[in-house]
Amino acid sequence: MLIIGAGVHGASAAFHLASAGVSVTVLERGHAAGGPTGRSSAVVRAYYTNEFLARVARDAITMFESFTALTHGGEAGFHRTGALWMHGNDTADAARRSAAVLNELDIACDVLSPEEVRAQYPRIACDDVGVAVWERGAGYADPVGTTTGLLGAATALGACYRSATKVTGIEERPKSVRVTTSDGDSLEAGRVLIAAGPWTKPLAAQVGADLPLTVERHIVATFACAGAPRLPFAFSDTIQGYYLRPEGEDQFLMGPLHEEPQADAENFDERIGDDEALALATKAVRRIPDLEDAAPTGGWASLYDVSPDWQPVIGQIGEHTYVDAGTSGHGFKLAPALGRHVAALVMGEETDSGLAEFSPERFASGRLLAAGFGRSRLLG
Repeated sequence: MLIIGAGVHGASAAFHLASAGVSVTVLERGHAAGGPTGRSSAVVRAYYTNEFLARVARDAITMFESFTALTHGGEAGFHRTGALWMHGNDTADAARRSAAVLNELDIACDVLSPEEVRAQYPRIACDDVGVAVWERGAGYADPVGTTTGLLGAATALGACYRSATKVTGIEERPKSVRVTTSDGDSLEAGRVLIAAGPWTKPLAAQVGADLPLTVERHIVATFACAGAPRLPFAFSDTIQGYYLRPEGEDQFLMGPLHEEPQADAENFDERIGDDEALALATKAVRRIPDLEDAAPTGGWASLYDVSPDWQPVIGQIGEHTYVDAGTSGHGFKLAPALGRHVAALVMGEETDSGLAEFSPERFASGRLLAAGFGRSRLLG
């Protein structure tokens, strides 16, 4: 079994395959978590509108909680903080419905009125808030530590990991797949999983799959609290379209919740502009006025591989080739547990019926999935 890509999805699939006794080799064009995974803001939550993804995210949180024991020494850096999800009147009913479903799935969520938000979180301006949802088990983690922990556990179980190995060719054969690399090597495997994030589309095309994936440039901005009290939990403002979470003892980071400009995966500006940071800070201050003196400390830009409905693309795309991509910016939090479902798929085992929703075939048949709340599709 070959896996192309050592981001968190490839690493997780390798871990679950190796745990099942499958011989697996992971090929990575750079180094583990060296692409979008390593630049993830790494918010961990199960606040999803899709039941299958909510269950997977719930199970991933359980894995984050026991990560060191599960991986025999890995460090995911998980911090449970809880998360507050803010909604306007236009999505308030949808938020209430989602919270009810999530509670039935053992994902503890409390629905709060604007008055309850003011009483519990007096720093937050609520004049335009219709409802808020407090997710008790949410938090954030270390994306690099999570990836290297999963990959390290996979190699300890017998998996092979090859860094600096760019795949240049994929050829389906009658009973196998031949993969060629930039160093002139040729490998053959019974099955191949492409989990290459923004580089997935051209690789899939080599086995005849035209995946409708685009690549977007997304920013993360960091700020010092500058005398304001530290915001101790993750926070998402679907009304203005951004998320925020604590970073260390006296900083926070922010990013957008909606679509951003498309980019070239091989050539994009990795820096964050002053104007981009200011636009995010302005939104934060509208919601939490005592952050008015927050000082920008940096940030970065990364890439999302985005599907037309902002939901993952997981399934078979050739006789022996599979894909796990198109996670549209919310893939990190799913990956630890999603890898188990992906491993079952590529091994030809029975899978959770919910996984079939994410088949690449849904685009040709017009079966696009709902995602998020309004423009805040990143919530999935």
